[in-house]
Amino acid sequence: MKYFGFLLFYLISINTFSQDGLYEFETYPVFAECTASDYAAQEVCFKNTLMQLVVNNFKVPVIVSEENYTGEVIVLFEVTSEGKFKVIYVDAIYSELKAEITRVFDELPAISPATYNGNPTYAQFRMPLKIPLNYREMVQPTSVSAPSISEVRSQSSVTQKNDLSEYDSIKSKPFVSKLSQSNILIPLSHERYSRFDAAMNRIGNNTHTSTKPYLFSEVSKYYDFDSEFETGKTRNTWVGRKIWNEHLVTFQGDNYWFTGDVVLDLQAGKDLQSDVAFTYNNTRGAIFQGGLGENFNFYTVVFESQGRFADYFNRYAESIGPFGGNPAIIPGRGIAKEFLEDGYDFPVAEGYVSYKFSDFFNVQFGHGKNFIGDGYRSLLMSDIASPYPYLKFNTSFWKLKYTNTFMSLRDVRGEVVEEGSYRTKFMANHYLSLNLTKRFNLGLFESVIWQNDNGRGFDVNYLNPVIFYRSIEFSTGARGGNAIIGITGKYKWSDQINLYGQWIIDEFSTEKIFGGNQSWKNKLGYQLGVKYFDAFNVPDLYLQAEYNQVRPYTYSHNSIVLNYGHNNQSLAHLWGANFREIIGIARYRKDRLYGNAKVIYGKRGFDFNDAVDDKYYGGTIYRSERDRAFEDGVKIGQGNTTTTFFTEVEAGYILNPATNLKVFASLIYRNFNPQINTDLIFKENTVWLNVGLRTDIFNWYYEY
Repeated sequence: MKYFGFLLFYLISINTFSQDGLYEFETYPVFAECTASDYAAQEVCFKNTLMQLVVNNFKVPVIVSEENYTGEVIVLFEVTSEGKFKVIYVDAIYSELKAEITRVFDELPAISPATYNGNPTYAQFRMPLKIPLNYREMVQPTSVSAPSISEVRSQSSVTQKNDLSEYDSIKSKPFVSKLSQSNILIPLSHERYSRFDAAMNRIGNNTHTSTKPYLFSEVSKYYDFDSEFETGKTRNTWVGRKIWNEHLVTFQGDNYWFTGDVVLDLQAGKDLQSDVAFTYNNTRGAIFQGGLGENFNFYTVVFESQGRFADYFNRYAESIGPFGGNPAIIPGRGIAKEFLEDGYDFPVAEGYVSYKFSDFFNVQFGHGKNFIGDGYRSLLMSDIASPYPYLKFNTSFWKLKYTNTFMSLRDVRGEVVEEGSYRTKFMANHYLSLNLTKRFNLGLFESVIWQNDNGRGFDVNYLNPVIFYRSIEFSTGARGGNAIIGITGKYKWSDQINLYGQWIIDEFSTEKIFGGNQSWKNKLGYQLGVKYFDAFNVPDLYLQAEYNQVRPYTYSHNSIVLNYGHNNQSLAHLWGANFREIIGIARYRKDRLYGNAKVIYGKRGFDFNDAVDDKYYGGTIYRSERDRAFEDGVKIGQGNTTTTFFTEVEAGYILNPATNLKVFASLIYRNFNPQINTDLIFKENTVWLNVGLRTDIFNWYYEY
């Protein structure tokens, strides 16, 4: 093996040393040693000189210095229009081999670039390398003459008339994933986002981490997705690679690419306190994503799902069911119809297009979810509701990021349905994130909801990206909309410890709050949290603690359609209002193994909803403020005071990092203890076991 480097690069000559765009340039790239002007001579000289330089500089990595090593390496590289060598992709089992090949090419001298019409242009080459190699069988490569540009042009008319191979010529090139540099969104998954949270939040990074989901191109500046995707990559067969390492379907053209994958969320479990035999979720679907050019990307996913869950989750899903006969809304997913005797059928589709206008502007138009904040919860905009149509503009420059989002939402309750169709309402919000220092980030949030009444439709007043919504709300009438403002903050105590928080203001009366009477008008909430990365110097150990509280009547409105909700679910915290909670989360990952543990303790107040007491105590956001129980003396937990203890433990193995396919097992314990038992709210303990196979591309929340 001591001649490994020499034999490796002589292999170039016996295998294909090809340039995909053979007719796209007139001359080969030219080393200083090559003075021949003939095209074929340039090709031979280029190959020989390149091999000589590489052989002289290549050093055998220790890890592959073994007599029995066999394998294949594919190197894609480019000679730029400036004459510099640039490695585009290296496909090899050993990272050391990739690093060495990249190093050698990086140290090659600049040469004269290829030309087209007399002007410098780039030239790309592909080198498949098979190892080991028998030196005695090596032969010097023979040059293949190529017609000149003029010859090709002179034959073009004949080709157009007689050559009907255009369709058959559309074939995929060797697939080099461009996902990490694309404008595709990283699907919202708490476990996945925790993997690069530390890298995004190092002191000195000019990142804006509150607006989610992130673009892959945003995160790849700080986190190596390619290394993550290749973790444990040992399968060489087609079937093995597709199951364990790669996308199922890939295609790459000259300036476009796409991938296709199967989506699975197959869960089977048991609610140990239930008479039902077992719980399950049976989701099948497909993802299709890709890019056209460098700036335009698209993504679509469709789910077909049937399921039955733990008793408490089923009851909640039915309690928020829509008008019109369908029995439930599955939280976070959508409207469900009956399936068999006690299950639900809930199809869901999401998708978007994303376009980068420049280094400063990105626009997204789609059907999905958004999240604002650095915590597990968000009091401003969370991902707990069903998907909805949205249009989002991101503007990034200097030390700020400005996000404008416009949404179309639905109210599906019977009391607001008109002529058999659900009520439409709209939301517009803008969020300004500013890095005041390399440690401190400040965010300003404003949102307004208005309904489609009096033929109002989408109010163009709210299209102004820099106007204050409170002023517009006032000018369109006192009941014209429901505006909410908020503040976020994050302080990087160190590269390991981040502090964060939010403050939400739905309504604020200076006179009332300083009067000390605990007025119902002080509709406020706040969040405080801390994250500890690589906790106790253990790599990839992630700890998080968070406190949230929201006063009664927050997010509600006297015009009940203008509540801060969609499809009978809150757009902020899943408990609505009138609560306080503390959350503890631990996550750990080692290669493809992962484990999560979560503990939540909370206090909240429910309505009694009976003939004796039908007052509104401020927990649900779907009642009118006019039904409030108190003017003053309003406190968190008022009404049917209930304590909730929830814990969830999950462990699993990431089968395919490219698709985030996991096999897992989880255990949920829930203790729900109201002050007074009612038909809907009663004391209950739940132990829920689950095992499954899941493509983790959205968050399930079970903490109801």
